[in-house]
Amino acid sequence: MDESNKLSGAAATGAGKLKKPGKRGRKPAKIDLKAKLERSRQSARECRARKKLRYQYLEELVSGKERAICALREELDMYKQWCSAMDRGKIPSEIKALLTADDLHRGPADGAAKAPKNAKNSA
Repeated sequence: MDESNKLSGAAATGAGKLKKPGKRGRKPAKIDLKAKLERSRQSARECRARKKLRYQYLEELVSGKERAICALREELDMYKQWCSAMDRGKIPSEIKALLTADDLHRGPADGAAKAPKNAKNSA
């Protein structure tokens, strides 16, 4: 009877191999443990280096934005001072300079600019 049990057991499992319960699929390759640890360490070094670069980039970005904010705040304060001076009836010299620069860029008054066109048409 022992012999018949062995045969029936072999037939049930396939070609006489016993199945092991557990994971299915590919078995991991036999990798040298030291090489695996070294690859892991190298990967960790690279990850830390990337993280350091990312943080440096973000810090530079933040400092640039902070400088821009400071410049805009100073400009806002300047405009507030101009407005308060104009409320008191005084025109700040900076605004006067801007207005005179605009007048110079525009050239003569609109009526004088149209006169040569009329002169061309009548001639």
